[in-house]
Amino acid sequence: MGDEQKKHHHLFHHKKEEGEKSHDYEKEKKHHKHREQLGELGAVAAGAYALHEKHKAKKEPENAHKHKIQEEIAAAAAVAAGGFAFHEHHEKKDAKKKQHEYAP
Repeated sequence: MGDEQKKHHHLFHHKKEEGEKSHDYEKEKKHHKHREQLGELGAVAAGAYALHEKHKAKKEPENAHKHKIQEEIAAAAAVAAGGFAFHEHHEKKDAKKKQHEYAP
């Protein structure tokens, strides 16, 4: 095997090979910001749907059990989407921090 075939990519202390592009931290920040906003939107939408199902459960006693289950599922989805938004917020902060560390 020649030297060209033995290129290893390491996660830490990676030295740029000749011709390799630098990491675009600004693009990464925007990516995580967009995903954070999608998570927030998902949390709001799922929360609104949970409230809608709660109202339906009171309004239709004959289908209350079905609406209660759908309400709980929507509430769980809202919590999950909120957690995703929180995760992406911290990924965005890490990208911002790395951008300042590696700034030329």
